[in-house]
Amino acid sequence: CMEMVSAKAIYYKNRNTEELMETDPGEHPVSLQLFGSDPVIISEMAKRIEEKPFDILDINMGCPVPKVVNNGEGSALMKNPKLVEEIISRTVKAIHKPVTVKFRKGFDEDHINAVEIARIAEQSGAAAVAVHGRTREQYYAGKADWDIIAQVKAAVSIPVFGNGDVTDGKSAAALLQQTGCDGVMIGRAVRGNPWIFREINHYLDTGELPERPTADEVCNTILRHAQMELELKGEYTAVREMRKHIAWYTAGYPRSAALRRKVNEIEDFETLKETVQQIFTE
Repeated sequence: CMEMVSAKAIYYKNRNTEELMETDPGEHPVSLQLFGSDPVIISEMAKRIEEKPFDILDINMGCPVPKVVNNGEGSALMKNPKLVEEIISRTVKAIHKPVTVKFRKGFDEDHINAVEIARIAEQSGAAAVAVHGRTREQYYAGKADWDIIAQVKAAVSIPVFGNGDVTDGKSAAALLQQTGCDGVMIGRAVRGNPWIFREINHYLDTGELPERPTADEVCNTILRHAQMELELKGEYTAVREMRKHIAWYTAGYPRSAALRRKVNEIEDFETLKETVQQIFTE
């Protein structure tokens, strides 16, 4: 799934938004994730971009970030089921590609309505839903409620993907077993850990925990990631974006705090590359 793209930004032909919708031919199947609150704009923009090389259109109704919620978008939509219905139904009718919806347990503990939203999504023509087991009020704090995912699965016949607190093969298997959901959506756990997908698949296939990547594999992956950033976005942006990624890749490593401080001071790609290589050869 791509980064979230604002329907309004597409409407106003924002240049940066075009970059967010770029895909690699090897990425399929890929989902383009739209957010917004105006049913007309969302559906019309979905129609405008349908020719782009994505396979699924996902409508985000789960983002908890204040700047999104304060605009009535993301998880704020869960407070208005009628608007949810209009957004989904209009979008489904506007395009030929499958439309999916991601949402949360509810907006807060006084408004737990994931089951209602899932039923609306199904009745409005959505092909599948993904449910995060926390409220917007929780953000990412506390433990994800997998029971709500199970309730959603029991309430609808379309595929349901569970999201929240899946960090490895064991937790993925536990979520699938506890909820009966059709698949798992991985979020924050993939940061600095692109191996998580092969590890989960290995565990689900064999019941065995795979070996973690070696230091050499981590180092080479960081360098490959950085090179791809450089080719796609140029040196200035690549160096700055890699700062957070290197922090995620090296979390838990000896001297990782010192490495983060050092990387945050780097301004050019060659120094970044040399620093990473140096850390992993010491």
